[in-house]
Amino acid sequence: MRDADFFRRWMVATAAAVEREADRLTELDSPIGDADHGSNLMRGFTAVRGALNKDTPAAPGAVLQHAGRTLISTVGGASGPLYGTLLRRTGKELGDAAEVSDEDFRGALDAGVGAVARLGGAAPGDKTMLDALIPGVAALGTSYRAAADAAEGGALATVPMRAHKGRASYLGERSVGHQDPGATSSALLLGALADVADGLL
Repeated sequence: MRDADFFRRWMVATAAAVEREADRLTELDSPIGDADHGSNLMRGFTAVRGALNKDTPAAPGAVLQHAGRTLISTVGGASGPLYGTLLRRTGKELGDAAEVSDEDFRGALDAGVGAVARLGGAAPGDKTMLDALIPGVAALGTSYRAAADAAEGGALATVPMRAHKGRASYLGERSVGHQDPGATSSALLLGALADVADGLL
């Protein structure tokens, strides 16, 4: 069973991963986006870390909803609403339980990914964060590390794709050959989750 502190540590680990990879995320975003993905996410998850270190809610669902609200209020562009929706919907699905099972979390995160898909109007293969999140969540049934590996593979698989959603879609064929920054940051999110679940952080 996973308690609120597990989810707080996940968000803190994600903040550290985003901070470490911020320059790379911005570099990936430069040819197909606004060159601000790394800086935007770092600002948002730094705020999340500060908020949760100051006041951690008592329930896992509340932790994720608090994190999602913080991202929406601090991150510009599409990243804030998309990541905020992912975490808020996941947290809402978890409800008020003081502890949640891995199975319950997997179902909640799947609902969160579905909410992201509806918000962005995207589908697998559109070269978005969904290309990492969907295989990652599917692999959660095996293990947290399998989910991280699947998400990383999904991010790498966006390189030959043509973007059909978001700013990159305006480039048409020129979006081919670039790794999607949103899928890359989503892989960081699930990588941080695996590190926390494996007791590495």
